[in-house]
Amino acid sequence: MQTNFTEEQLKDAGTARANQILRSCVHCGFCTATCPTYQVLGDELDSPRGRIYLIKDMLENERVPDKKTVKHIDRCLSCLACMTTCPSGVHYMHLVDHARDYIEKHYDRPWHDKALRWLLARILPYPGRFRLALLAAKIGKPLRGMVPDARLRAMLDMAPDRIPPVSRNDDPQSFAPKAERRMRVALMTGCAQKALNTDINDATIRLLTRLGCEVVVAKGAGCCGALTHHMGKTGESHATAAKNIRAWTDEMDGEGLDAIVINTSGCGTTVKDYGHMFAQDALADDAARVAGIALDISELLTRLEIPEGKTKGLRVAYHAACSLQHGQKVKTAPKDLLKRAGFEVVEPADSHLCCGSAGTYNLMQPEISAKLKDRKVRTLEAKKPEVIAAGNIGCMMQIGSGTEVPVVHTVELLDWATGGPKPRSLT
Repeated sequence: MQTNFTEEQLKDAGTARANQILRSCVHCGFCTATCPTYQVLGDELDSPRGRIYLIKDMLENERVPDKKTVKHIDRCLSCLACMTTCPSGVHYMHLVDHARDYIEKHYDRPWHDKALRWLLARILPYPGRFRLALLAAKIGKPLRGMVPDARLRAMLDMAPDRIPPVSRNDDPQSFAPKAERRMRVALMTGCAQKALNTDINDATIRLLTRLGCEVVVAKGAGCCGALTHHMGKTGESHATAAKNIRAWTDEMDGEGLDAIVINTSGCGTTVKDYGHMFAQDALADDAARVAGIALDISELLTRLEIPEGKTKGLRVAYHAACSLQHGQKVKTAPKDLLKRAGFEVVEPADSHLCCGSAGTYNLMQPEISAKLKDRKVRTLEAKKPEVIAAGNIGCMMQIGSGTEVPVVHTVELLDWATGGPKPRSLT
C-alpha cells in the first residue's frame, strides 16, 4: 500500500511503525475470510482491510477521528486471526493499537462512553475492586430487565453465581519444588482472573512444583496492562506494565528466573510484546528481557514433559483462545499435552474464529459478542464433549455463560491428571 506521510510525521515512532505496516499490505483481502466481525456484519469497513484504509486516512491527514471511523475500529476484536491468514505479514496488532491510542487522544466520545470506559479501566485491573463490582452486579441481577443500556446488562450478566474467596497463593511468595529442582519461574497471577477463578493459579502452582519448578509470585507484579492498552489508554497500560517489568527484573537479577509463566493467554500476548511497547522508553532493555523469557503455561509444560497418563475416558473439546493461537502462535501444545495426559481431545469447526470475549469486548460490544458466543457454543457442543478446556479466563467466562457443559482451564485438567484434585466444576 502506498503511503504519503511527511518526514515530520515519521519522526513519531508510532507513526513510523504504522507506516511500515501499512506499506506491507497488498489489499489482497485474505483477511476478510477469517475476520469474525466481517462474517457477522458483512461490512467491508468491519474487516481488517477496511479498517486499515480508515486508519491510513486518519493518520496521514492527522484528522480528528469521526464517528464512523471510531465505530468500525471499536468493533475490532483484536482477535488477530487476520495476522495468521495474511500472506504479507501485516502486523495488524501494532497498527490497530496505535490507532486506538490516536483515537483516545483526539476523539471526544459521548459522555456515557467515556464514563463506561473510565469505569472499566478503574475496576477490571484491580482484583479487590473487581470483587466488589462482581458482588454489586450479583445483587443487581434481579433488576436487569430495568436496565436500558445493553452494555450495563452485559456487566450484570458477567457476575458468576459463585465469587470465590481470595486465594493466599496469589500473595507474593515462593513455592518450593516437590521434586528435584529443574527451574525457577515467576507466575503471573494477573488481575481479573484472581477475582473470577482462583482455581487456575492454584492448579498451576501445584502442577509446576510437582514437576520440579520453584514458583515465585513476584512482589509488585499485577495487571499486564492489556485491558487499558486495547482501550487506547497508553499511559495507564504502560504504568501497570512497568510495575511488572521492575518486579520481574528484580527476580531475574536476584536469584534468577528461567521463565515468566502466564496462564491467561490474553496477558501472555501483551507481555510478549513489552519489547515493542517500551522500545522508546528507559525500560526498553528490561522490557525486552522480560518479553524474551515469557511463556504460556502450555509452552513451559511442553519443555518440562509431563508424564504420560492412562486413558481417562473423558471427551474434552479444546477451545483455542485467539490470543494463544493467533497472538502467540501457540497452536498444538495444549492439545498435545491433554492427549499425553490421557484425555480424548476434539476440536470444533472453525476453531480459528473468536468466541466474542476479547478482553472488554463482550462488555462494550455485547450484541456482536453474543452472536459470536452462540456460534462458538454451537460448534463446541456439536462435538458432544463432557468438558470444554481453554487457556484464557475471558473465553472460559464467555463460553461458560452459554452452555451447560463444564468449562475448565487446560492446566486444571493437567493438574488433575498428574495427581491434583478434580476440577471443581467437574464435581
